[in-house]
Amino acid sequence: MPKHLLPCPLRSISLCPIFLCTLALCALSLGLLSPVTAWAAPASPPDAGAIVEQISQDLDETYIFPQVAREMGQHLEQRLADGAYDDLDLATLSSLLTEDLRSVSHDLHISVFPIPEQEITAGQEVDKALRRARYEADARRNNYGFRKMETLQGNVGYLDLRGFDDASLGGPTAVAAMNYLANADALIIDLRKNGGGSPSMIQLISSYFFDQPQHLNSFYIRRGDRTKQFWTQAHVEGKKMVDTPIWVLTSGRTFSAAEEFTYNLKNMERATIVGQTTGGGAHPVDVHSFPDLGLQMYLPFGRAINPITGSNWEGTGIAPDVEVAAAEALDVAYAQALEHLASKADDPDHRAALDWALSAVQARNYPQQMTSQAMAAYVGVYGPRKIYLEDGVLHYRRGEQAPTALYPMADDLFGLASSDSFRLRFERDADDKVVGLVGLYDDGREQANPRSGDGG
Repeated sequence: MPKHLLPCPLRSISLCPIFLCTLALCALSLGLLSPVTAWAAPASPPDAGAIVEQISQDLDETYIFPQVAREMGQHLEQRLADGAYDDLDLATLSSLLTEDLRSVSHDLHISVFPIPEQEITAGQEVDKALRRARYEADARRNNYGFRKMETLQGNVGYLDLRGFDDASLGGPTAVAAMNYLANADALIIDLRKNGGGSPSMIQLISSYFFDQPQHLNSFYIRRGDRTKQFWTQAHVEGKKMVDTPIWVLTSGRTFSAAEEFTYNLKNMERATIVGQTTGGGAHPVDVHSFPDLGLQMYLPFGRAINPITGSNWEGTGIAPDVEVAAAEALDVAYAQALEHLASKADDPDHRAALDWALSAVQARNYPQQMTSQAMAAYVGVYGPRKIYLEDGVLHYRRGEQAPTALYPMADDLFGLASSDSFRLRFERDADDKVVGLVGLYDDGREQANPRSGDGG
C-alpha cells in the first residue's frame, strides 16, 4: 500500500502528505466501482449522527477550501435533520454521504466508504499491517500499473500504463519499462484507463524525458499553510529519452495522478495529448479512518499548482491537443508519430519502412467500404494462394496455413489482419479483369502469382 494509506497517530492515516489517489479511489471517483461491491459493511446499524459530526469536523480541519468545507458540513447536518440518513445500512449510507458531499463541492476525490470488517481489530483500530499487505499484493498482481509494453512497426514505443503506484514499490518495474522503451524513435503512453496514483511515480517516469531537473508541480497544503514542490531527478537508471517525441492518450477515465502527468507534459510542451478531456481531479487526498464508526473517507487536503499555468485541472479536466474518441486515440497518435518520423527520415529504406507502417494505420483510421460484387472480383486461386469470400469478408489462405481476413488499403491493395509485414496487390488486364496477385513484403521483396482458377 502506498505511504498515503499508512496510519499515523492522527485520524488521517497518512505518513506521506502528498499523493493523488490509489486505483480504488479513482474507480470510486469515476463511478466505476461502488462501496457496496468493494467493501463489506459491518452488521451493526450505523450511528448517522456521530458519522456526520465526525466527517464535518474533519472537513473543517483539513479540506482545502474552508468555506466549502463548512458548506458541506451544513448540508450533511441538514440532510441528517431531514431524516435522509435514517434506517440505512453502512454501505448505503456511505454512498449517499459521498453523493451529498460531491453535490456541494463537485470534488470527485471525496469518497466515504465502509472499512472492511477484517481490517478492524477487536480494539476498534485499523489493522495497519493487513491493510498494507493487501495493497502490496494487489499492486504486485497488477504489475504496478504497467500493463503492456511493445515496439510498434516503425520503432514507435507503446506503454499501456494503468496506474502510478508509489515508486517505493513500483520503481524497479518502471525502470525496466523505461529501459525497454529507451531505443524507440517515438513514444506513445496510454493513460486512457489510468485512474491515478502517486506523484513519486510521476517524478520517476518524467525524469527520463528531461536532461536537467525540471519543476513538475507543486501542492499547496492547507494544514500548516505550506507548499511542496516536485522536480524531475537529475539521474535515472539507464538511458534518457530527452529528444524522443511523446504522445499521451487520454479519456474521461484518465484521472488524478494520470492527469497531473498529462498536464505537466502538455504545459512543458513535451508531449502531444490525443483523446478526450480527462476526469478533472487535481486535489491530493488523505485517507481518514474512523474504525469505531466502521467507515473511512478520502479527504482532499491541498491543491495542485502548476509552475507554468499557476493553476490546475480540478473540475475542468485537461483538453487534448487532438480531440478524438478514446477508442481511436491510439491509431491517430500512431499515425502522427509515423508521419513525424517520416518527415525527418533521410535514409530511403527507413522512409519506406515508415511509409509502409503509416499506410496500414491510415487504412484503419479511414476504412474503405466494398460491395460484395467488388469483392467477388478477387475470388480465385493464384498458384498456392487462395482468395475466398466468407461472411461478407475476403479471406486469404496459402497452402495449409491458417486463413486470415483481408482489409482494403487502396485500389486493388489489401492488408492481412494477421500480418504487418505482408500485403497483396491484385493485377488487372486491359478489360479490368483480375488476372493475378503480387505478394508484397515490408523489406521490398515481391512475389507474383497469375490467376490459375476461379474456385472460391
